Formats: sequence, structure tokens, C-alpha cells
Amino acid sequence: MTDPLTRLVQTYKGRGLLVDTNILLLYFVGTCDRRLITSFKRTRQFTAEDLDFLLRLFDWFGTVVTTPNILTEVHNLAGQMPADQVRMWRSQFRSRISSLSEEYLPSAKTSESAQYLHCGLADAGVIEISRGRLLALTDDLKLFVALQSEGVDAVNFNHLRTSNWIR
Repeated sequence: MTDPLTRLVQTYKGRGLLVDTNILLLYFVGTCDRRLITSFKRTRQFTAEDLDFLLRLFDWFGTVVTTPNILTEVHNLAGQMPADQVRMWRSQFRSRISSLSEEYLPSAKTSESAQYLHCGLADAGVIEISRGRLLALTDDLKLFVALQSEGVDAVNFNHLRTSNWIR
């Protein structure tokens, strides 16, 4: 018998994975320079092994989805790197964003969602875009709980990285 986490992930393999801000930041920072993962304050909770796991997960899913709001948050957070690294990072960011599937939900519509007042614009967008179509991947406990309360299938990256799932 497979565990519930594995069943959930396998259910969405052909549909796609919507990746939240911190996990996408790990992807962009780590693929720019693996050494930045542990030295940059916004990604130091992760390891190079987490990036390797994430890359395998992306390959396994095939379709990795994001939103303009998430990409903006990632871009703004990465802008906190030392100035000499930001330019290199932006070049890598620009070349890698085309590998993602970007989905847009108008902000006016997103702000009408039940979770907007609780979660904010980007997270409400994750909930609405994922609903019934995509598996949401986050390490944000508040978003994870909101996704679950809305009946949206989601996985907390911290749960995946501590299980031995596709390692």
C-alpha cells in the first residue's frame, strides 16, 4: 500500500505542479550558483541536496507552473543578494523562466477569493489556480493550511524532503 503523500503526488504527475515562492527561489538561486543556497539569507534554510531533489521532482512532474505574482516575489527577494550577484542572477532568471508554465489570474478576481484577506494576493492566486487542477508545492505553513482548508491538494516541501520520496 502506498502512503497518502505518494498517492497524492502520483495523482498529479500528468497534470502539473504549481510551485510557491520560496521553493521557486531555491530553484532560481541554486541553478544560478549552488553556493548561494546556503549563503543567501532567503535560501539558507535549504541545502544543495534540496535543490537536487527539487530538480528531480520538476523532471518527474514535467509541467511546472507559476504565476506572475510568484515570479515577482521571487525576483524581489533575489534582489536582496549582494549587488555583484544580482546581475548574474537576473541573467540566469531571464533564461530559465521560459521553462516554466506561467498562468495568470487577474488580481481583481483573485482578490475576491475567500482566502485573499487571510493570505494575500500571491497565495490566494496559488489556491485559485491550483484548485482541482494542479498540485501546489509550498514550504509556507500558513499557505499549506489555507490550501488544505479550501480542499486544494497540496504538499509541504518539508514533508517531501524528509520522506525518501524520489531520492
